[in-house]
Amino acid sequence: MADVSHRPGDIRGHPDAGEMRERYTRVLQTRGVAAVEELVILAGIYAAVSAWTVHFSAAKPELAISNLIVGIALAGLGLCMSMAPERSQDLNFVVLLLGAWLIVSPWVVSRDAGSGAIISNVITGACVCLFALVAGGLLMSKRRT
Repeated sequence: MADVSHRPGDIRGHPDAGEMRERYTRVLQTRGVAAVEELVILAGIYAAVSAWTVHFSAAKPELAISNLIVGIALAGLGLCMSMAPERSQDLNFVVLLLGAWLIVSPWVVSRDAGSGAIISNVITGACVCLFALVAGGLLMSKRRT
């Protein structure tokens, strides 16, 4: 059997070395975006369970249902976007809209939501909006290079 490699770990002579290097560079460029999208997953899970965590599910069941649906949607979108961050720029706008909905939903869905529900939704929605903007900005800066 012929000795294919002169030194262990040296792939400079490999015919696909350029393609492997390029793929590795692309993966590293989207690594930060995937980390931000994983934060969207966590924020979505919190939004889904926040009605029971902050204890407003019995007093405002319509807001609890809204948070549950939006939280599940955010967690699903975050999961999809973290799996393929290079193709997720269009979905960042949807995440941004869902974050904005979390901010305004205490006043739209229920008249008197209570301070706990308002604070929880506003902080969670602001974090989701921030995550969407950061991920979109990272993707845009990676596409320019």
